[in-house]
Amino acid sequence: MTRLIWPTTALAAGVAMWAAFPPRNLWFLAVVALGLLAVVLGREIRVRDGALAGFLFGLGFYVPLLPWIGEYVGPLPWLALAAVLAAYTALFGAIATVSMRLPLPPLWFAASWTLVEALRSMFPFGGFPWGRTAFSQADGPLLPLASLVGATGLTFGTALFGASVAWVFVLGIRSWQRAPRPATEESHALSVGVVSGVVTVLLALAAPLLAILVTPASLDRVLSPSTTRVAIVQGNVPRLGLEFNAQRRAVLDYHVRETMKLAEDVATGRTPAPDFVLWPENASDISPLDNPDAEAEIEAAAKAVNAPIVLGTILINDDGSPRNSVIVWDPKRGITDRYDKHIIQPFGEYLPWRGFFRLFSSYADMAGTFTPGGGPSVVRIPTRSGPVIAGVATCWEVAFDRAARASVDQGAQVLLVPTNNATFGLSSMTYQQLAMSQVRAVEHGRTVLVAATSGVSAIIAPDGTIIARTPLFVPATLSDRVPLRTQRTLATRLGAIPAIVVCVVAVAAFLAAVATHTRFSRGPLRGARVTDGAKELDE
Repeated sequence: MTRLIWPTTALAAGVAMWAAFPPRNLWFLAVVALGLLAVVLGREIRVRDGALAGFLFGLGFYVPLLPWIGEYVGPLPWLALAAVLAAYTALFGAIATVSMRLPLPPLWFAASWTLVEALRSMFPFGGFPWGRTAFSQADGPLLPLASLVGATGLTFGTALFGASVAWVFVLGIRSWQRAPRPATEESHALSVGVVSGVVTVLLALAAPLLAILVTPASLDRVLSPSTTRVAIVQGNVPRLGLEFNAQRRAVLDYHVRETMKLAEDVATGRTPAPDFVLWPENASDISPLDNPDAEAEIEAAAKAVNAPIVLGTILINDDGSPRNSVIVWDPKRGITDRYDKHIIQPFGEYLPWRGFFRLFSSYADMAGTFTPGGGPSVVRIPTRSGPVIAGVATCWEVAFDRAARASVDQGAQVLLVPTNNATFGLSSMTYQQLAMSQVRAVEHGRTVLVAATSGVSAIIAPDGTIIARTPLFVPATLSDRVPLRTQRTLATRLGAIPAIVVCVVAVAAFLAAVATHTRFSRGPLRGARVTDGAKELDE
């Protein structure tokens, strides 16, 4: 029975990690979950047992996190993906079990966690960054860390905080149990460990306060940045599922209709005139370059509202392959700029190893044949008060650090996230993606405008606050005046440096632990006594 305690704890910690993410948003459970996992891995256990604990944690986390994957294609892709991602946490468990034999185990726990999270965000097929620890902290007090060290630094900080709290707790128990004993070198080491752990926890709490003081959002109190008025149109879709684009003309009609209502509200004074209007991804899957009817509808909507419309559409390359694009449609000049999606989604917009995966699912051939675009990550929107430079991260791209960072490096004053989540129905997917946009807003100090075909659309302030949002599956329009920023956060300026440093440190710690065959059986998270001082936790 005792042997089941630790695997059960690892599995329960994974479930707690899932509850930290939207739509539950219990951000503090990420700290608790990682702290519990640190205690499990911090005992004197074999590497294979550490890998098993990591795998069970991964199953407890990813299986309930990703059911939207199988919303319309059945459970096999969902469960297969969850198992693959759990294999990454098994790798983490193996690495951390070795690295945590070094002094200051919470540091190596956090570095190893960040390393493996970075690996799964890159490999295979471009990686799967969904469920990164940073995205669980959109409503938490650690979020301002993103403006200093980016999403990767926020992940590291959360993991370090959780492991350090667990470390202090375990050290406290050991010190209390050994209090009647004479002072020894070991008890002195424990006291030093407790002090070090407390200092680590205090630093983890103080860092977000520092970030709040230096983030560009705080400068609004003393500066008056230029602003622009935006309107986000959520037209809704005629039906859900993989076939919703079969009625793609209806999707375009819905967005035109909602924009016409906006134009009426502007004409009657109920709504201020927008400087530009944002439509979502796939708002017009009928290419206006090849279809005169679509061109006429979009042009009529732009003229009615008397403002440029930024919209997602499908354009066709010379070789006949489709490209997921965002175009800027000016009421007087037509298309003035264009962004072609750089990071396309495997198993959705394209299918790697199509012949192989066709053997496992009849839905394989429903994956697209899209090709990635190139060129700038920003579009230039002509407005009445001057051009607005907007960065674009279309749907899937917002999960990747490099997408938003490239936009801001190229001068983006505001970030646009046009997305289409109608395929995934009434799932948690849209809320998880919204949390990613909140993190990006803080990371780069920019307003983020999320436009979804069927919700949730939102206006997110540079401090991560959601100013306005729409419900799911209703036509709606959001309108507000938002700041245009040019200054860059420290996280933007540092770019990938924090991630590289943490990953190098994690690898170096692992190699050092392997090379020295270190066995710190009396280390702070190892051999902790929780009963009468005679029984070890790993028994």
